[in-house]
Amino acid sequence: MPLRKVILSGGGTGGHIFPAVAIADALKQEHPGVEILFVGAKGKMEMEKVPQAGYRIVGLDITGFQRSLSFSNLMLPIRILKSLMGARRILKTEKPDLVIGTGGFASAPVLYMATRMGIPAVIQEQNSFPGKVNTFLGKRVQKICVAYEGLENAFPAAKIVLTGNPVREQIEFSSCTREQGAAQFGLQAEAPIVLICGGSLGALAINDGMYLAAEKLHESGIQVIWQTGKPYYEKARALVEENAYTHIKVTAFIQQMEQAYAAADIVISRAGAIAISELCILGKAAVLVPLPTAAEDHQTRNAEALVRHNAAILLSNNQAPTQLVNLIPKLLANPVRIKELQENIKKMALRGAARKIAAEAAALVI
Repeated sequence: MPLRKVILSGGGTGGHIFPAVAIADALKQEHPGVEILFVGAKGKMEMEKVPQAGYRIVGLDITGFQRSLSFSNLMLPIRILKSLMGARRILKTEKPDLVIGTGGFASAPVLYMATRMGIPAVIQEQNSFPGKVNTFLGKRVQKICVAYEGLENAFPAAKIVLTGNPVREQIEFSSCTREQGAAQFGLQAEAPIVLICGGSLGALAINDGMYLAAEKLHESGIQVIWQTGKPYYEKARALVEENAYTHIKVTAFIQQMEQAYAAADIVISRAGAIAISELCILGKAAVLVPLPTAAEDHQTRNAEALVRHNAAILLSNNQAPTQLVNLIPKLLANPVRIKELQENIKKMALRGAARKIAAEAAALVI
């Protein structure tokens, strides 16, 4: 029977949204007639990014648990109940053949209700250490597509398929050269270039490190592509403009990441699963600064999985504000170390993940 309709749910950050879009693209390529619907969380970035990718999305009224005392936490049980009812209503109306969850607030209620309604469901687990919600849902779904080995302690072994993490096609199959990437940002390909990328929402610790390092990097002739995240953009822009740091290019969000990656000698990044997968596929020398508040500290575990293979440098969130100023010039002055990191991280790449996940999911229906 042909694949008629698929619901994908995931969001909150680019690390959940872009994999879902990559899977949707792979499904469309393999099953041209399939209809794709996304389910996200109202007010989150997926409500903007998914339509930009050409797909329809509907939103649920759901938020996560706040670690600090918050009125929002008191409302959480009501929001969970509303999101479950909303997910059930969407599933009854849309009647999908299949549901795929890539993580984020909306993913859990959609996957849970799908399993209750007898709709085939797939988890795309991105991290080396799954969170509690996916561990619970793993007992209910039909298949779990993972990016790391050794997750049998978290999920039923018979359901696990090692696929890797989906990476956007324009990154995985990029033909952009260093010269083209540098030109896109108004930089010189002959001089060293650092990409600072604290994730789609930005990273305070990494940005604090850059505020301290900016003068030294500029005076050393080190060029920087600095994605600050929207909350930190104005402060960074003012710093660069007031001091005429012409070698530093500031942006709130980089739409064409393949060009930024192509230009960069080294990358300073959070340790989200998708960012790591992109770095592996492109073979970039990376300094990883894990987000310490990520669920189950999974970003640290992701980074440690690379460090064990001498494939990345790990810098803690507390170290980043003061140590980036010296670490960046030191690493750029050591081309042997950069090459070693490039070669080792590339060995860890799992390519074609979006196509593999699309095929595994579709096989539950067809």
